[in-house]
Amino acid sequence: MTPPFTAEFLRQRLSEPQTSEAAGVATSQSLAAAVLIPIIMEAEPSILLTRRADSLRHHAGQVSFPGGRIDPEDATPEAAALREAWEEVALDPAGVELIGRLPDHMTGTGFRVTPVVGLVAPGAALRAQPAEVAAILHLPLAVLLDPQAPRRSRIRSRGGDWHEVWVWPHEEHHIWGATAAILVTLAGRLRGGV
Repeated sequence: MTPPFTAEFLRQRLSEPQTSEAAGVATSQSLAAAVLIPIIMEAEPSILLTRRADSLRHHAGQVSFPGGRIDPEDATPEAAALREAWEEVALDPAGVELIGRLPDHMTGTGFRVTPVVGLVAPGAALRAQPAEVAAILHLPLAVLLDPQAPRRSRIRSRGGDWHEVWVWPHEEHHIWGATAAILVTLAGRLRGGV
């Protein structure tokens, strides 16, 4: 049975306190980063994702959440996630209701990412910043309830090693890596007790 994706349901599932343990191995060289998981509260809610510009230094061309490094002037990961979402897709921070965090995630490129979850009213005016974002896309929340949706796939790193990664289906884009792993965590929280 599919639960109603109301704001109250999402607040209940996603506002539980999280430990600071990161998936992956953190080192003293880890770079602090934060991403916003914006859930657009339309009739059929969806997660706002971006395809990063091909010219970027890190994760070029990959599907990701709006986000980036936590700067010294960012008081919290939430502040960094909201700032980055504003810079990348013009998502007004005043229009985001922050409801919780997911556990930190370590990327293979040395970033310790704090995922911050926020609810966004339908009709938010969005505009991709072309230097950072090639496209704005949406992944329906209903897809996250399908346990068959994510799959494991093998990829070869730049160093030649093989790694297993999560991949989520999308009609136009390849969603894998840290974004896919964070979506798996989100899916688990949403499916909990369903």
